[in-house]
Amino acid sequence: MGALFSVAEIRQAEQAAAAQLAPGTLMQRAGQVAARIAIDLLGETPAPPVLVLAGPGNNGGDALEVAANLAQAGVDVTVVHLACVGDPSAETAHALAKARASTAEFTDALPAGGPWALVVDGLFGIGLARPVQGEARAMIEAVNALDCPVLALDVPSGLDADSGAVIGPDGVAVRATHTVTFIGNKPGLHTFGGRDYAGEVLVARLGIAEDMLPGASVHLNEPHLFDLAFVARLHDSHKGSFGDVAVVGGARGMAGAPILAAKAALFSGAGRVYVASIDHGPAYDNAQPELMFRDAANHNFDGSTIVAGPGMGDSATAIRVLARALDGDSPLVLDADALNLIAASPDLQSRLSARHASSILTPHPLEAARLLGVTAGVIQGDRLEAAREIAARFDAYVVLKGSGTIIAMPDGEAAINPTGNPGLASAGTGDVLAGLCGSLMAQGWPARDAALAAVWMHGEAADRLVAQGAGPIGLTAGELPEAIRAVLNRMVAERPKRAGQPQS
Repeated sequence: MGALFSVAEIRQAEQAAAAQLAPGTLMQRAGQVAARIAIDLLGETPAPPVLVLAGPGNNGGDALEVAANLAQAGVDVTVVHLACVGDPSAETAHALAKARASTAEFTDALPAGGPWALVVDGLFGIGLARPVQGEARAMIEAVNALDCPVLALDVPSGLDADSGAVIGPDGVAVRATHTVTFIGNKPGLHTFGGRDYAGEVLVARLGIAEDMLPGASVHLNEPHLFDLAFVARLHDSHKGSFGDVAVVGGARGMAGAPILAAKAALFSGAGRVYVASIDHGPAYDNAQPELMFRDAANHNFDGSTIVAGPGMGDSATAIRVLARALDGDSPLVLDADALNLIAASPDLQSRLSARHASSILTPHPLEAARLLGVTAGVIQGDRLEAAREIAARFDAYVVLKGSGTIIAMPDGEAAINPTGNPGLASAGTGDVLAGLCGSLMAQGWPARDAALAAVWMHGEAADRLVAQGAGPIGLTAGELPEAIRAVLNRMVAERPKRAGQPQS
């Protein structure tokens, strides 16, 4: 349903389909569907002027097909065409002749002024391998300064379709409001820079049969991936029915972090929630008196799902408590300082790798970089691969946080999360996510489903708060648990509808 494909997989499917079709068929189909989307975006009669940027390759050929189709529909079209150094492909040459034979106006330079009702970006597609320079770079910078919709063809020019990174250390990419991507959806449109550059993503299969695409190992994170784990509660239940969560953290000066995690666990349905403090912490939380406070060094964690790391610090006590948690048989969520301690200790890494119980790791990019011994830039350069490497190395489920959070499984499967907004870029929201992961596992959810659902609901709760006017600017972590509770209860109540089951 939400399958994502690498550039190599798309190329393979494209070649297989082209071998069965007349030359130029796929380019013509791409031009037709993109022109229809452009007309929908224009939404006015008579149609206002459209600027089409056509690059030297086949992505430029797609753009030329769009220009010809728009001109035929009566749209006022101006085309800037960057000719290739050598001979273009036969398909692109045909599209160029078709566009020149239409009423579209061609120009060698980006026209000054405007205003344009729409810009169609067909400068570079998924084959771009080096930073955009020269005239094309100037065009992208000028387009990014415009105040109008921008429709990118296949991928915004300058963006890596696999990773979501802008190509090159000093590269540029088109900031599109909409992207129509061809044959299959791509991971890079949904993570790292992808969500900022691609805008709304529309997928056009171009008539390619599903069996020409490989089985996807990466998907967009959607409720159908974890829906079976939502279960309505029985009347005949008690607090012991829903598990215990112990949040381990709270070194001196950081007592708030484990309380945020614990509150998330409580509001998402855990039966009993403990805060196990590394240093002398509060004995009582006036805002949430249901929470129970313990001394981490002396607390018995047997039977509890452990969330270790929020505000944990790096003391000798923290290391000893973490080692004990790693050696135990309890489901374990590792966040923040717990990840930093593990990254710095081969012994703790060995303990984590040797665990038989389920583990979920929730690093942000810098924590992930420490785990792999690289820089955060390397992590962000290929978030999907980094998350998979950590999952394989530690035989754990990994939640690599950030725009388009990656959820990676030990077997190589992965998902990219589409929910959430910039309001989550604030202190404590990661603690809330860790507490939510622990709560779902304590209630009996498999680690895979818990990780997928927690990330999706965490983002959905933030989106709900923004829709209600609470953010994204100024949204706080403390607002999330109640919103998560609302999302969770709605998901449980609506599951029979999603599954097509009769309502009770």
